[in-house]
Amino acid sequence: MPTAKKEQTIEELRARLASAKNLFFTNYSGLTVGEITKLRASLRKDGSSYAVVKNSLFSIAAGDELAKLVERYLSGPTGVVFASSDPVAPAKALKQFNDDVKPIEIKAAYVDGKLVDAKGVAALASLPPKLELQAKLLGLFASPMRGFVGVLAANPGGFVRLLSAREKQLAESAS
Repeated sequence: MPTAKKEQTIEELRARLASAKNLFFTNYSGLTVGEITKLRASLRKDGSSYAVVKNSLFSIAAGDELAKLVERYLSGPTGVVFASSDPVAPAKALKQFNDDVKPIEIKAAYVDGKLVDAKGVAALASLPPKLELQAKLLGLFASPMRGFVGVLAANPGGFVRLLSAREKQLAESAS
């Protein structure tokens, strides 16, 4: 029977899991408290949070379905990034921390209901932000319409230039 403190931890983890759409599993061994604090600060900028979890308590809080998916990654020291809607921002923050401060092992990630390995997280970190991708997509949709408007505007403009040239020609022949 779990103690009251463990029950409270499980309930806190359940609440965090309910609000997080994306999870990143890391191995925090070798990191100092100061380095983990830096990692938490960089993740907090985008609305994510980082917690060191006890594997057995996380399995209980996650429920059967999620626990079975991530079971093989819940071994050894495990830190979990709880991220909201945008999975790119925490992936970039982990990569930035890895490059600037200290290498941290990324075990896997649970992104939009799918399990992604460490290579997938690295690929995710190389993507541009969600808003930039949406802007590029919108630009792709708008490009044919801009071209069509340009073609439609070219015909009357050409006709006006033709009339202007004819007017100059008549003015020169009259003088």
